[in-house]
Amino acid sequence: MTLGKPSRYDRQTRLPMIGIEGQQKLGRSQVAILGCGALGTVAADILARAGVGRLRLIDRDVVEWTNLQRQSLYTEIDAQQARAKADAACAALAKANSEIQCEPIVADLNADNIASILEDCDLVIDAVDNFAVRFLLNDYSLEHHLPWVHGGCVGTGGQVAFFRGTGRPCFRCLVPEIPPASAVATCDTAGVLGSATHMIASLQATEAIKWLTGNEHAIREGVWSLDFWTNRNRVVALPATIGEDCKACGFGERSFLHGPGGGGAAVVCGRLAVQLIPATVGMVNLDEIASRWQTLGEVNSNRFFARIRISEFETLTIFRDGRALIEGTDEISRARTIYSQLIGG
Repeated sequence: MTLGKPSRYDRQTRLPMIGIEGQQKLGRSQVAILGCGALGTVAADILARAGVGRLRLIDRDVVEWTNLQRQSLYTEIDAQQARAKADAACAALAKANSEIQCEPIVADLNADNIASILEDCDLVIDAVDNFAVRFLLNDYSLEHHLPWVHGGCVGTGGQVAFFRGTGRPCFRCLVPEIPPASAVATCDTAGVLGSATHMIASLQATEAIKWLTGNEHAIREGVWSLDFWTNRNRVVALPATIGEDCKACGFGERSFLHGPGGGGAAVVCGRLAVQLIPATVGMVNLDEIASRWQTLGEVNSNRFFARIRISEFETLTIFRDGRALIEGTDEISRARTIYSQLIGG
């Protein structure tokens, strides 16, 4: 970072809570953006322009046409070329601020690679749409005292929460177990307001800047929940006793980091298909899922499974026990993307 160019950071360093010292702290910081969708692209753009010295962008997916409504770093050319999101995002950020480093990582975050991917990071922005990944990040955060900023947005609202990684409260204090598939709406099934994602990501980036510049006292406590269509704005306070019975921060369980807690995936032998095993065991409400899919493609359902044809070659079938079969691909990352888009979790 070159502080000799006042035209870049001048208006930010004039803020008394940041100043030159805070700007220098930003320049020495490394932040991981976990997910390069609507939240991740906006947060990355803000942090890059703010002068965070090193950004590490992690995403397993490619740019699609439907991303362009809200994922602000991408262009029509990126979608036409199906460019890797992390790579396209870093290329766009390099044009906005050539003084910082931006590292694209095209990978599916899991318990085997999380340590290497998040190595040396000072903070993580949670911009994923997957509860299993959030539970994994929560485990890693607690074990390594790594702070992270949670964000989620579906429909016209979302929420933001800061977790310091030092103990109570943690994400599992709020969500003790991964919700069943039928209880989770996704942007693909419920829709999403582009301006809402920008607002949530902006709040995430703001909390990150507070932490990185040494303004920990200014971080909002609790869960900030907002709906930008109904104008609802509330903070859910977290009582001091909330983590006493938490498996993760209360009893030290790290099943998603060191155990089978994140579920599994396997290519089906002899078939162009991938089977995904849910992170939690439980019966799925197939009627609810089939109803949610009605406008998205050809749907077939009965009391044993619900199936949707995604394209000429790809189908997704979810069974009552939560097990999913994605046919038409042998790429686990592609199968996880389809699952996250249409089922969530």
